[in-house]
Amino acid sequence: MTDSVLFSELHTANALKVGVATLNKSKALNALDLDMIRLLMPQLDAWQKDPLIAMVMLEGSGDKAFCAGGDVVAMYNAMKAEPHQTPDSLVDFFREEYQLDHLIHTFTKPVLVWGNGIVMGGGLGLMCGASHRIVTESARIAMPEITIGLYPDVGGSWFLNKMPPGCGMFLGMTGASINAADALYIHLADHFIPQQQKQGLIDQLQIIEWVSEPAKNHDLLSELCAKVQSIHSTQLMASNVEQHQLVIEKTTDKESATEVVNAILAVDAMDDKWLSKAQSALKSGSPITMHLVFEQLKRGKNMSLAEVFKMELNMSYHCGQAGEFQEGVRALLIDKDNTPAWKFASVSEVPSEFIEGFFDNPFGENHPLDGLQE
Repeated sequence: MTDSVLFSELHTANALKVGVATLNKSKALNALDLDMIRLLMPQLDAWQKDPLIAMVMLEGSGDKAFCAGGDVVAMYNAMKAEPHQTPDSLVDFFREEYQLDHLIHTFTKPVLVWGNGIVMGGGLGLMCGASHRIVTESARIAMPEITIGLYPDVGGSWFLNKMPPGCGMFLGMTGASINAADALYIHLADHFIPQQQKQGLIDQLQIIEWVSEPAKNHDLLSELCAKVQSIHSTQLMASNVEQHQLVIEKTTDKESATEVVNAILAVDAMDDKWLSKAQSALKSGSPITMHLVFEQLKRGKNMSLAEVFKMELNMSYHCGQAGEFQEGVRALLIDKDNTPAWKFASVSEVPSEFIEGFFDNPFGENHPLDGLQE
């Protein structure tokens, strides 16, 4: 049995080291499960406390994906076994996943994530909090929860709100796939470096004269990444999101989820492959998710990071018992009939009080994420 996460430490020019964590389920596109989370959390915590570790690197095995998301098939099986209630295993997964994401966001030392290939859902949760987020020419990034009746969690209420006007709402609503240039434009990535330069970058990490001051090490890593990017910047493709910025702003600057959805679907995209695909995913997606995206961004706008994760754990708990998430996974990944029986036929039919229930705290006074530090 191969370990689902591999750990190593690279020696550098002085006594300090680089900690490397490799998601090691390439056949499953490195999809994140609870066992992987429980391997990553203590190791990252130990590296943060170890004075000999200067920085940490997260990568995925294989060439196809950094991490394609969470193991939603396992979640489906748990929900199916316990209908109309939220399985304990589901709560454990989301709670521990959000704790891990929060640790990466607040990590004092530099964290470099190598975002090659598919980076979706839970993979984006690991990536977006890192201090140095690298995307390659094959990066394909998305929060496609609209297709499975969930919502963009793993801090989506935080990072979707940090994007250029309307982009977070549009990408959350449509699950649109974005490339490396898009990721740079919407602040989900910091540097573009081609995949073939990865080993060269790692070699450079090992000859840097790291110091014991995290702030200085952040600067050293930023200088290296910027230097490598400058050599290969001509390989960067065009940004679909930037090209559609005016349309995105116009369609998302609305007072309700229904208005946003109608505005996006009303745009003429006959000769626009990217926009047409986004519209198609929205049109066939979960009407409940449409409302959850609108509300999470509205409510999360002025929240702290810790408050965002607490809100999202509440939402995920309710998604576990509402049935929409289970049905979405069934249609897309289990039976693969692509005909989900959503609870509501359209976005306009979803009652506001039904959506309000997703934001109720089901845990009482002792919330499982009360320990997160601001």
